[in-house]
Amino acid sequence: MIKNWVLLYLILLFPALIFAQKQTHDFVNKKDSLLPGTSTSISFTIQNISAEQKIYNIRVETSNLHIIPISSKNELTVSGGESSVYIVPLRIAAKAPQGKYIITLHISEKNSDNIFTQSSEITVLGSKKLSFTLLDSPEFIKAGETITASFLLKNSGNSTQQITLESKNATISEGSTISLSADEAKIITIRKTTNPDLGKNEFQNLDLTAYSSDTFKEPQTVYASVKIIPVKPVEEDIFHRLPVAATLSFIGMRNRGAYDDGFQGELYGKGSLNEQNKDLLEFRAVTPNPVEFNSFTQYEEYFINYKRNNFFIHLGDKTYSSSFLTEFARYGRGAEIRFDLKRITIGGFYNHPRFFRDIKDEFNVYSRLKVGKESEITAGYLHKIPRQDGSNFSFNNIALDSRVHLPYLTGKFQLNKNFDISGELAYSKTNHTEGNAFMIQAQGNYKKFTGNIMYMRASPQFTGYFTNTNTLNGNLQYKLSKKINILAHYIEDARNFQRDALLLAAPYRKFFQYGISYRYMTKGVLMFYNGYQKYEDRLEPKQFDYDESFFKISLDQQIGIFQLNLQSQFGTTENHLTGFTGKSSFHTANISFEKFKTSFNLYGSYAITSRYLMQNQKQIYYGARLISRFSEKTYFSLFYQNNYLPEEYFNDRNLFEVLFHQQLLPGHEFDVSGRYTLQRGELGNKDFIFSLRYTLRFNVPVKKIAEYTTLSGNINNLGVKRTDGIRLILGNHLSVTDKDGNFIFKNIAPGEYFLEIDRSTTEINDIPDIPLPAAVSLMKKENIFNFGLTTAAHIQGSVRLKELIDNQTRFAQFPLKNDKRKKDNIIIEVSNGKQTYRKLCMIGENFDFTYLRPGNWMVKIYRNGLDKRYKIPIDTFQVILKPSETKNITINVIKQQTEIKYQQEPIKVGYNEIKN
Repeated sequence: MIKNWVLLYLILLFPALIFAQKQTHDFVNKKDSLLPGTSTSISFTIQNISAEQKIYNIRVETSNLHIIPISSKNELTVSGGESSVYIVPLRIAAKAPQGKYIITLHISEKNSDNIFTQSSEITVLGSKKLSFTLLDSPEFIKAGETITASFLLKNSGNSTQQITLESKNATISEGSTISLSADEAKIITIRKTTNPDLGKNEFQNLDLTAYSSDTFKEPQTVYASVKIIPVKPVEEDIFHRLPVAATLSFIGMRNRGAYDDGFQGELYGKGSLNEQNKDLLEFRAVTPNPVEFNSFTQYEEYFINYKRNNFFIHLGDKTYSSSFLTEFARYGRGAEIRFDLKRITIGGFYNHPRFFRDIKDEFNVYSRLKVGKESEITAGYLHKIPRQDGSNFSFNNIALDSRVHLPYLTGKFQLNKNFDISGELAYSKTNHTEGNAFMIQAQGNYKKFTGNIMYMRASPQFTGYFTNTNTLNGNLQYKLSKKINILAHYIEDARNFQRDALLLAAPYRKFFQYGISYRYMTKGVLMFYNGYQKYEDRLEPKQFDYDESFFKISLDQQIGIFQLNLQSQFGTTENHLTGFTGKSSFHTANISFEKFKTSFNLYGSYAITSRYLMQNQKQIYYGARLISRFSEKTYFSLFYQNNYLPEEYFNDRNLFEVLFHQQLLPGHEFDVSGRYTLQRGELGNKDFIFSLRYTLRFNVPVKKIAEYTTLSGNINNLGVKRTDGIRLILGNHLSVTDKDGNFIFKNIAPGEYFLEIDRSTTEINDIPDIPLPAAVSLMKKENIFNFGLTTAAHIQGSVRLKELIDNQTRFAQFPLKNDKRKKDNIIIEVSNGKQTYRKLCMIGENFDFTYLRPGNWMVKIYRNGLDKRYKIPIDTFQVILKPSETKNITINVIKQQTEIKYQQEPIKVGYNEIKN
């Protein structure tokens, strides 16, 4: 029977309560899995075990102020021997923390001292929610100023959240991690300093991302877009220009005991001749070097080349090459031409070698056919003419007294996306000899395996770049696992080739090693190698000729800012010059790091070797390099190494070097350098070179691509004191209005600009009738831009809190405590369609928006997560502002009490059986 009465009570009572009070929350009758911001009810059974009727005074108490009893006091009458169900409606505040709460009834008998209590438990679920809003950001700033944008971040959930903040292009003032308690809001500010040297107008987008570290929800990102106006604007040039650099150097050199010095000039340019970048031009002119040429001084050189679409031509000095077998690299003076059609390329060159005494002239023609996206075949012919000065044309002891004919065929084919193969066949013919050569190369790149191999062979009578020689080079790598790789390398140099006399040939080398690398950590690799190598000096008398088998271990490790490389090599050397066999060991260390805009590299090596004329010869090598970039305009470099291995004799080698570079003004650069060197072929005699160099960089006009434009206009007086003498700024140009408010900018290059007004030349409250700075596009010859000047208006007001109270005696009203409402706030936004401003305003405080443009403005109020019991009856205002007018607005926030209306007589629930 109790169940029947309870059901009847719920059916009759709760719909009336809900609709009568117009609740914003639906009541739910449950005790667990309650969501914040909802309403619920729980029931208690009160039993009168006595025989007489009793009246009880009931007071409801909760264990947390966020669990609010809608009816906290009441009086209940229960007949003797019966029970009554007492319903307690509860409201769960939106910021009620997750957890369990106790609801307690304090029950006292009227006209008696009997008091007893009943308790029940409810469970509130957790709620995680972030709201992120752009609060304030400037429309534009000057280049070099700092962009400051603020965002409102609010924890709309019911538990404290640890929030991580990130920005890709700005600095967060509040740090990268903050903690927000339930219903707490915080203003987040980001800043970014703009580049003061910005040359053109641009938009800068700042981003800010927030995500909670203990939730799986997607992070929230907000943006602020700001116009950047350059203070050093670079106007669009009406000329298309070609970059050119002119250099004058003074060079001095102590060369093998003799001293020479003098001046050397260089003129270099590279760029396009039109704005479509279709006509590309490059040229260089370098005057004769006042000192002997080496790797650290420039040689005399003159050339010019031109390219347009499918046509290329070169006149002057360069390294000419026909093919790998016939003429791999020959520096000389001549001409080259090439036509690129859809699938066919036709070209050729004439070359007069400058550093090879046996060849007077050479001619080459070729054609290339593309047979696929990455496949092609080339057929060519090279003709070499010997000198006619009485000397024989010789190729490695092959005496030649006639011209050489060298037809050749090359091919490159991509068999599949992982495997390429290429090769060459060449034939040579003179009046007395015939020869041939071939080369084949294959390269594979697979998921676990990469490798390439190249083999070349030239017959004894072949008179191309190589003669009577062969070479084999290859390397393989197999990825055994993510951390382990197996490696192998093989190199066998060609013995006979026709190099330019400008350079010395490297020692003959045959080298083979295999090993394994193990990445034991992300920044650490350990390698083990076993191998064999042969080095033979090509000069006479020979300084070394040995075979060596070795074992090598290498360690690469990064520790903080330090990059460390350690190597140790142990070998057995068979010395063919002295006839003895001995041990050779090498130990090297290399440490590099970067600090204070400076990179440091330290090197040291210790060896005990049997490679040279002495057995167990000790060698110690050490050195250091420092490169410091003080700024974009200044850098300094210092290098020192005490000596080099004898095998490196064919190079020019630095022993000591100092370099300093300084940009004096834009386009003006100064360099000074000095170095001690071992020239190629030298083992102990040091030479000194110093250089002072000045470089002028400028742009040569080659084509006029536009005409100057003008911008004129008028400032209309819309009620201000004056419109004359007002200064306007357009890029680098200034203009001042006349007595009628007219202005004009002349001789302006076409382009995009911002028109600004200097507010120091207007009254403090004057404001243009359009947003300024204003973007203007000057493309026509004459452009007109008019606007007006009026006085600014203002919007001000206050946010007032009102409580809605119904004094009807049948309603019980229990307002919330207000001590926690001090942080309640709203966002006020004013917008005229073109400009939008926002402010965060606390309830009960005043607000204002100053310096607004007269016209139609919309004032909009955002709740900003305000508790739903707080109503904003009017959240939108339409305001028409007149010049110099101040509009007052009152924003009412009404706090509505949640009330329950009870019946006049309580429902009795008894155990008595109803008799019909």
